[in-house]
Amino acid sequence: MKKSMIALLCASLAVTAAGCGAKEDDAGQGAASGANGKTKVLFWTADRHDADYIKGVVDNFNKTNTDNIEVEMSVMSENYVQSVDLAFASGQAPDVLNAKFDFVNMARKNYFEPLDGYMKDDMKKRFESTLRDSANTYDGKIYTLPNYGTTIRLVYNQELFEKAGIAAPPKSLDELVADAKKITDAGKKDGIYGFAENFKNPTSAMERSVRNILQVSGYGVDGFNFKTGKYDFAGYKEIITALKKIKDDGSMLPGVESMDIDPLRAQFAAGKIGMYLSYSAEVGVYQTQFPTKIKWSAAPVPSIDGTVKGLNGMNGAQWLSVSSSSKVKEAAWKFVEYMYSEDNLVKYAETGLGMPVLQAVADKMKTPDIYGYKEFVPTKSDAIWPIKPNVDSSLTGLKYADAFWKYILDGSGDLDALIADLTKRYNEALDKAAKAGDVKVSPNPNFDPMTLK
Repeated sequence: MKKSMIALLCASLAVTAAGCGAKEDDAGQGAASGANGKTKVLFWTADRHDADYIKGVVDNFNKTNTDNIEVEMSVMSENYVQSVDLAFASGQAPDVLNAKFDFVNMARKNYFEPLDGYMKDDMKKRFESTLRDSANTYDGKIYTLPNYGTTIRLVYNQELFEKAGIAAPPKSLDELVADAKKITDAGKKDGIYGFAENFKNPTSAMERSVRNILQVSGYGVDGFNFKTGKYDFAGYKEIITALKKIKDDGSMLPGVESMDIDPLRAQFAAGKIGMYLSYSAEVGVYQTQFPTKIKWSAAPVPSIDGTVKGLNGMNGAQWLSVSSSSKVKEAAWKFVEYMYSEDNLVKYAETGLGMPVLQAVADKMKTPDIYGYKEFVPTKSDAIWPIKPNVDSSLTGLKYADAFWKYILDGSGDLDALIADLTKRYNEALDKAAKAGDVKVSPNPNFDPMTLK
């Protein structure tokens, strides 16, 4: 069983600093010492856009730390969450893990070690204004800190826009649909299509596109209405209808239903996609991961009707956590503390891989002279929204993103009925989760999406 688990986890690695050739005694759950007598700390992440840079930071820690610690970094595939679950179930969890993927569920499962007792007072003060419940804290305990923030924009190929006779990026859904068709009509013979998203994972695709279209249109987050404290998916109707039009008229890149974000980026870098919506990480992606010579830019997220009724959601990211099952927690914390040092955060921000969330970092960093960076810099139109209640563990049936994508693909069924069903099922799950004490929800009648900070 142990050998098969190791094989399965090794198969899920996309990049690894030391490979999967470790002996069984050294695998998983932070083997106390490596072959060289150093305390070995296993670090797992699923961030691929900054993997090369972070690998260099890890190497520097290994060379310079005076505590005889050696960190082994592994960059996981898209099955990161499943790999983490398997690792904890089999007693082979890493010592340090990236906490931004499925944070709440992992916190509920007690995967994380509380950091409150490890952090010195000055460190707590440095990060206190950036911490959000259900994003960095859970049940009053700190489990992870942010290292950067991300903004979302409409990323577009300026050359394809010019070729299709489009003067400016779309500001409404009607313009988005029309522009996608114009680009496709002008370039389909060369394998060029107007629009794409990474719909292999519908949730990921919609969280970097539909979510923000709804926010700038005055709605909530993933169907949750902060004013009423209830779920209501009515706002999705026009957006899902628009995406279906793009798919049906052949303006969406073929094969998006099986496309992850990196293959999509590769196609955009090759000049085959007119536009898509995504994070500020794209700035670094097209510098290092998928270098491109195309002329591209980024524009504000379009709203449903072209009218802005809410601020565009900016994520204050989670990052590193110490595993609750680690046998080398002190060593793991020393590595985490090093990664969160102000000097490292400044250097990270200067790479253009993410936007700073600490004011001290923003004040000290040099603005990167990197192509595309300025288009993603946060403005007064960007804000950090509250965290929606996570009801996935109480939900029956398809999640909202899967249900909507199935409708777009199948082209059958009643969209109004689908929206009503999602609203009903999500509110039932919300009630169930609230009764179980998993979430705390109360309406905020004064919530205003235009006054967020």
